Amino acid sequence: MKYRKLGNTGMEVSVVGIGCEGMLEDNCAMTTKLFDEAEKLGINYFDLYASDPELRAAVGKALKGRREKFYIQSHLCSVWKNGQYLRTRNVQEAQAGFEEMLKLLGTDYIDVGMIHYCDAMKDWEEIVNNGILDFARELKKEGRIRHIGLSSHNPLVAERAVKEGGIEVLMFAVNPCYDLQPAGEDVEQLWEDEAYEKHLTNMDADRHRLYETCQNMGVGITVMKAFGGGDLLDAELSPAKAALTVNQCIHYALSRPAVGVVLAGAHNVEQLRESASYCEASDEEKDFADAFASFPRISWTGHCMYCSHCEPCPMHIDIAMVTKLLNLAEAQKELPETVREHYKVLERHASDCIQCGACETRCPFGVEIRENMQKAREVFGF
Repeated sequence: MKYRKLGNTGMEVSVVGIGCEGMLEDNCAMTTKLFDEAEKLGINYFDLYASDPELRAAVGKALKGRREKFYIQSHLCSVWKNGQYLRTRNVQEAQAGFEEMLKLLGTDYIDVGMIHYCDAMKDWEEIVNNGILDFARELKKEGRIRHIGLSSHNPLVAERAVKEGGIEVLMFAVNPCYDLQPAGEDVEQLWEDEAYEKHLTNMDADRHRLYETCQNMGVGITVMKAFGGGDLLDAELSPAKAALTVNQCIHYALSRPAVGVVLAGAHNVEQLRESASYCEASDEEKDFADAFASFPRISWTGHCMYCSHCEPCPMHIDIAMVTKLLNLAEAQKELPETVREHYKVLERHASDCIQCGACETRCPFGVEIRENMQKAREVFGF
């Protein structure tokens, strides 16, 4: 297993984590099996958005004796009421749900307290004004949650929350089809056929900016829906009308700025192993560039995907990293110190570019790399 720092939280998280959907299989008997396998594989991060008391109790049972081996990302405003799931913005309901969660999980703290499912601006304003954000801050102050998180599918809402709310971890839907779609308050529209009827080109600017904002602010992203609920793995179901592999989906998500862990849905042990095998996969097995370039309804022309197909550079420049740092720098009014320092320690810089153009002949997306190197030289000064 490979590990990354999750933003500025200080947590070293496995790049593959576990979503909780499959834990419900076999009346929650699958829960312990998945945690047993996760421990063997070195997976140390999981998400628990579901509020079903039976599932939370099953997770608590699976964690018994090994709580410190896993980081828990659990949701503050996902509660169980009248025998069913409810997303609440009522502080009293959220408080009662949190106390029940801790009891069922058999722990006295949660690593990431995730404010659940905020896709609308009015909803974020309600979270701020009705006491939910204050509730999360108080839990952090008490040490009952270590970090404050927010889950969202809307890049504009997520960016506002990150800038205004002291959000340390963002749970966000990241995959190559969602990333083409404009911000909206209805997540179901992201997967509707009509959203893909026209030929789509390049990543949505709001999503691109969100990832870079999180990177610059030290906010770690935990990824949901990397496989699009499994649809991206099936050519008939995928909006792109071409199938991707598990490795390609995970690698795409991990290539986005600020991403720390992909929460892979697994309905059995074999599926969890398949996701974890990403860490042993070859570069060829992870590579998504050729697959993306062949999508019949989607194009990323002119947009750097950080796929490194442009290399090797005769001057040994890490072109993808220089481009990523350039994009991070251009997203800000002033050059962030962290970005400047990351650029400074690179072995080769944009000033080393001899403008030979060999990189551009290999780029599947027609990126004007030589122009980017000139921009980077101007922005960073060398």
